[in-house]
Amino acid sequence: MRRGLGTLRVPPLKLNSPKLDRLVQLLGPAYLRIGGSEADKVHYFTQPDNEPDSLILTKTQWDDLHGFLQRNDLKLIFTCKYGLFKRKDHGRWQGAELQALLDYSAEQQYSIEVFELGNELNAYWAFHGLLSQPRAIHLARDYEKFYQVVREKFPTALISGPGSAFWPKLGETIRPISNITPKFLSELRVKLDIVDWHYYPFQSDRSPVRTRKARIEHLLDPKSFEYYRKYSNRLRILRDFHQPQAALWTGETGSAQCGGQPDLSDRWVSSFWWADQLGMGARLGQKLMVRQSLIGGDYGMIARLTLKPRPDFWVSWLWGQLMGTTVFAIGSESPHLRCYLHSGKGEDSKTLLLINLMPTPVEVTLEPSLLASIVNGYELTAKSLISRRVKLNGKKLRFKGGAVLLEDFPARQFKGSVAAYSISFWQCLQRGVS
Repeated sequence: MRRGLGTLRVPPLKLNSPKLDRLVQLLGPAYLRIGGSEADKVHYFTQPDNEPDSLILTKTQWDDLHGFLQRNDLKLIFTCKYGLFKRKDHGRWQGAELQALLDYSAEQQYSIEVFELGNELNAYWAFHGLLSQPRAIHLARDYEKFYQVVREKFPTALISGPGSAFWPKLGETIRPISNITPKFLSELRVKLDIVDWHYYPFQSDRSPVRTRKARIEHLLDPKSFEYYRKYSNRLRILRDFHQPQAALWTGETGSAQCGGQPDLSDRWVSSFWWADQLGMGARLGQKLMVRQSLIGGDYGMIARLTLKPRPDFWVSWLWGQLMGTTVFAIGSESPHLRCYLHSGKGEDSKTLLLINLMPTPVEVTLEPSLLASIVNGYELTAKSLISRRVKLNGKKLRFKGGAVLLEDFPARQFKGSVAAYSISFWQCLQRGVS
C-alpha cells in the first residue's frame, strides 16, 4: 500500500520479482499471512463514494497475490476486514463488503486456506480509539456471522480467532476492555479450527505501549523469552476448556511491535529470540508460527528496498532445512544455553538446536547417550551483535547463480562446545538417542 499506519513511504511491493520468488522458495512450503493494522481499513475492489482517499485492494493486486502464492507453494492466511465502526451506528458486523471478495475468489478458483476476522481486535483501544473497541460478547456474535459467510463459499477453509495481542508483562492488558480472549471463547457458539494469538517479546520506540523496550540487554536476557511460555500455556488452558478441537497457532510475532526497532530488529542480536521462540513454540504445542514480517519494516526477514536477506531469514531457512516436526523433551541447566531437540529431516536422525546467549564459548553437557550421538552440524555466528550479515560454519552466506545450498557449507564436526553468541543445529544419529 502507498500509505498506512507506518511512517516510511515506499512504492507498493511488486510480486513479480524473480529474486523475491527465489528467497520465498527457500522458506517454503509455508503459509503467507496477508493482514496487519490496515486490514481493518482497506476496501475490497471498489472505492466508497464517501471516502475518496480510502485504501483499496484492487482485483489486479488480488490476482497478482494469488499468482505469487501459486508460484511459490504458499498457502494463504487472510485477515478479513472487521472495520472501524461504532456498534450503535452500524449494529453487528454484516460482511457485505467481504462477500464481493469471496464471490470473485470462488469464481477464479483461488485457494484461501485460513480466514480470520479483524486484526488484534483487543488492541483497538490503543490504535483506533476507545470507542472502536469491541466487547468480547459482540465479537463472538460477529464471528458466528463471519463463520457462516465464509463457509458458504469456502466450506473447507479453516477459521481462526481471535488473534488477540499479548504484551510482555501485561498479557491482554486491561480488564475487561481488552482482556477479551476468555470471554470470547466462552461465548462463541461455533467451533474454531484454530485458536491463535499475537505476541511480540519487545516493543520499538514507535509503540504507544512499551513494557519491555527493544534494547540489546533485553534481547539477550533469557527472562525475556519466558513470557512466551507463560502466555502460551494460558492460551492452551483456555483452548482445552472451550475449543478442544482447535489447533494452537501463534498468528503473528516479531521482535518488536510497531515495525521493529531500527538498527536492532534487522541485526544478528535479534535472531536469538526468534530461534528460541521457534523451539519453545514447538515444544509447547503451537502448530504454526507466523512471522511478522516476510518483508517490510525493520523486523522484515528480507530488506524491503534491496531484497537482501537479514539474519532472521537464515535462521528460518536452517530451521526448515534441518528441523523435523516431532519434538522431544530436553532441558538446560543454564538459562543462557537454550536447547531444543527435534526429529531430523533424514531417516534415523535427530537435530539438536543450541542457542548460546553468552559472550564466550560454552561447553555442552548433555545426557551421555545424546552427547555421543552428535556427529556434525551448522553454526551461525556474526562479527558482532549488531552485524547485518552472518556466517555459516565460518563462511559468508551468499547466493551463487541465484541459489544457495546447504551443501555449499561443509558440516562442522562437533567438538563439545558452541561458539559465543551463536545459534547452531547439530545432527544426531538415531542410535543412542532416547
